Amino acid sequence: MDDIRRRFLTVDTSNVADVLDSIGLPDQGLSADFAPFPASAGRLAGWAYTIRGQMMPYPMGGDAEKMQACKGIGPGQVSVWSGDGEGVCYFGELIAIGMKERGSVGALVDGGIRDVRWIGEHGFPVFARYRTPVQSIGRWKVNAWQVPVLLRGATAKWVKVEPGDFILADDDGAIVVPQASVSKVLAEAERLTRTEVEIRKELVAGLSLDQALEKYGHV
Repeated sequence: MDDIRRRFLTVDTSNVADVLDSIGLPDQGLSADFAPFPASAGRLAGWAYTIRGQMMPYPMGGDAEKMQACKGIGPGQVSVWSGDGEGVCYFGELIAIGMKERGSVGALVDGGIRDVRWIGEHGFPVFARYRTPVQSIGRWKVNAWQVPVLLRGATAKWVKVEPGDFILADDDGAIVVPQASVSKVLAEAERLTRTEVEIRKELVAGLSLDQALEKYGHV
């Protein structure tokens, strides 16, 4: 595991979001529709490897472009799926296995997935908008990968994700850290995490919330 990933796994999306606000990047959080599948999937942290597709009818038999896109993913990367698909799954267990074997550490899907139970058994964290048994073959097709993509946002309609941005997701949701800001955001999120440890101790010991705000500038 690279050092950046290891460190991001020790901070929460909430602290990362606060830091992004403080440096003028307030709209990096993703829609509340994104959730872990299964619910016990755990934390997701890695570098964005983007895959884009669209709804379009085509003959059954497979999506060759999707296979090519999946072959390109590497260690420490999170596949980030975008497109206009609704009601269909973008991938399932077998693609998840193939990606994991290439070193991928999870997936973020602005769309659907299936085989949730089996994906969970492989310890491959996935955050997606919905699950469905309906396949994409013949309905939704990959048309590009490793290009900028748009995902549904929390405070903005869309959040742009560039290849190499950092993806972090946990119990509170998912957020995107632009690649150019990764080092700064991570260092500040670690500092904020340490501060919150002290705040918790003092609150339990009797410090009031207004006293904590005055002392730390953060509650």
